[in-house]
Amino acid sequence: MHLSRETDEQGSSLGSAQRRHWPARVSSANQEVDFFGRLVMVETGATESRSKTNKGSIMNHGDNSSATAEDEADSNQQQPLILERVEKETKNFKSIVSHRLKKHCSCTPKKAKSKILGFVPILRWLPRYQLRDWLLGDVMSGLIVGILLVPQSIAYSLLASQDPIYGLYTSFFSSIIYALLGTSRHISVGIFGVLCLLVGQVVDRELALAGYLTESSSSSLSGNNSAILLAGQGNDSVAVGCDRSCYAITVGATVTFIAGVYQVLMGLFQVGFVSVYLSDSLLSGFATGASLTILTSQIKYLLGLKIPRPQGWFTLFKTWYSLFANLGNTNICDLVTSLVCLLILIPTKEINDRFKAKLKAPIPFELFVVIIATLASHFGHFNTDYGSGVAGDIPTGFLPPQLPMWSLIPSVAVDAFSIAIVGFAITVSLSEMFAKKHGYTVDANQEMYAIGFCNILPSFFRCFTTSAALTKTLVKESTGCQTQMSGLVTALVLLLVLLVIAPLFYSLQKCVLAVIILVNLRGALKKFTDVPRMWRVNRVDASIWLITMATSALVNTELGLLVGVLVSAFCVLGRTQQAQVLELGRATTREHYEALSSYRGLRTHPGVAVFRYDAPIYYANQSLFKKSLYRCAGLDPVKEKTRRIKFQKKNKQQGKTEGVQNMKSEEKEEEVEAGATVTLMNSSRSIRSLVIDCSSILFLDTAGVNALKEVRKDYGEMGIKVVLAQCSASVLDDLERGGYYPDQKGCDGGDNNMIFFTIADAIYYVQSLPTPNGDYDNKC
Repeated sequence: MHLSRETDEQGSSLGSAQRRHWPARVSSANQEVDFFGRLVMVETGATESRSKTNKGSIMNHGDNSSATAEDEADSNQQQPLILERVEKETKNFKSIVSHRLKKHCSCTPKKAKSKILGFVPILRWLPRYQLRDWLLGDVMSGLIVGILLVPQSIAYSLLASQDPIYGLYTSFFSSIIYALLGTSRHISVGIFGVLCLLVGQVVDRELALAGYLTESSSSSLSGNNSAILLAGQGNDSVAVGCDRSCYAITVGATVTFIAGVYQVLMGLFQVGFVSVYLSDSLLSGFATGASLTILTSQIKYLLGLKIPRPQGWFTLFKTWYSLFANLGNTNICDLVTSLVCLLILIPTKEINDRFKAKLKAPIPFELFVVIIATLASHFGHFNTDYGSGVAGDIPTGFLPPQLPMWSLIPSVAVDAFSIAIVGFAITVSLSEMFAKKHGYTVDANQEMYAIGFCNILPSFFRCFTTSAALTKTLVKESTGCQTQMSGLVTALVLLLVLLVIAPLFYSLQKCVLAVIILVNLRGALKKFTDVPRMWRVNRVDASIWLITMATSALVNTELGLLVGVLVSAFCVLGRTQQAQVLELGRATTREHYEALSSYRGLRTHPGVAVFRYDAPIYYANQSLFKKSLYRCAGLDPVKEKTRRIKFQKKNKQQGKTEGVQNMKSEEKEEEVEAGATVTLMNSSRSIRSLVIDCSSILFLDTAGVNALKEVRKDYGEMGIKVVLAQCSASVLDDLERGGYYPDQKGCDGGDNNMIFFTIADAIYYVQSLPTPNGDYDNKC
């Protein structure tokens, strides 16, 4: 807030547009006229008394020279700032419901066309597609992302406890569906490591509950049977017609279906705003913590160990314990292959990052490594001679669609909700980031629909959960992507792999896929180097990041998200708890007020103290507000009143025994009472009025209004006037509904009804009041 009103050192006004104003009530015209006339009479008397002492007027504060007669005349002619509230139109419930039903349920050709174009955005931008300008960039980015997706889709299937073919299915279907329904032009929707981890944990848990053998045991008994159809609908009958791989994708598809339903329902109920409650520090900490869990889960493939994935909490410690316990069973072939691939991919990835500005497209080193490793494994007979784990049979074509397993829904519903929230939050945050960068807008609710259907529809074709992925989105943007036409090109590349090339990856070692996953975690793991910078910038955000990361990695991944949300909420509440009342002073050259503790050269008003509270006042902090105000003002009226009552009782008891002491105690009592009712000692100055600046108070609840009532009453009993200034319209409504302004006249009810739109108006008013003498309760 910047107030440009200026005065010279003698306090002369700079123009009619910058006049000082008296307070005004928001009421009828007659009441305002009567109120203004009464104030003019009060000001005339008050000015006469203040001219004798050269105190009380802001124009003379801090100036040794007295005000001139012309200044006094100008002061008497100053007008109040009168604002008339806009009357809110009151509607009954029936009219509101009918209006909304008419708005949302009526159907016109124009509205139907708008709804269809809004739900399927490709129909809006495809007719306006600039073929000559955009096609080359979209084709190039689609080809490059498709090439990168082939090895990553196969690798992340391993993380989700699925066969490689299902990762290719997932990337293929999600690319097509988001191109049709998404509103972002740049993001790449497909497999995301954190979601694969969450899905894999659910799959392994349900496999264990269904009585399936571990991956090592089942692989020794039977091959990879991805094409076996689901025969039963319950856990008992599944074992008859469905092997471990078939049941794993059934669980993954069911989780994906429920997560998609959650996301579509959130879109229907217009709750896209939920993403704003997931801060960047929370999502970053969650992703980094999950990355540590992903890294730990892939170490067993690098070493060629066949150990089951632990379930429950503290999986990180359990996994490392199992790794050290089975370290003697390391497969040397897998270990050597992993080290060679790491030595190749890490430097080449750094080269891509360092020269990305000069390279028109990143070099697909991952694909080269996959091809070379597959050839080496095939001709070197790594699987048969050295017992190295390989991808196995990857069938071509598509399997027939199947329904989710309905009996699994109660078991995975809670897990699917956390997966849905993470997937939506990642997608919306990335889409908004790139939309802001390139100057267009995205619809959060439509993004909810898009990512929801990217999960619902592919779940019938044995796919698992998808969302936007940052690394592939960055590649897509940097290679010239203009629209989601690039997503369709990516789908064509994946279709070619699914129909022709997929069986060629039979001999690809799993340790190579694990290396690809680890190398792609570099971005998340580099966040640890940013912790000192985050701590310097904002310790609260850094604390949220650290707590979320530690909980996600060390305790439980889903719990880390919940803990992060709760910690963020408590941090917001904690900030309102830490707010302190500050005393304000006036700038020397402008009618502007700031905290005395923050700026030098500010002036205070004789007899008046101005305070500000930079937080809402509600049930959780109303007592802290009062304590802070009393401490800043230098007097707790409740304690002072108690002290006086005790002092009076003590004097009366002494007066009964000794008449002389009784006379002395009465004299002391009168002196104390007279002084306490009119004077407050704070920083060696006498204060008889308090002005509370409410400009930073966002809202008041019932407890907050009652707290302000108590402050006014307690200080009033001490003879100190309390007024509010610069209340927003919503705060005024809260005060009115809470009964802060009394309806009845008398007992100073008219004065309590006053509304001050500026601090200056409030100060001029309290300075015009006569000095109180006597107790507040005895005024009526």
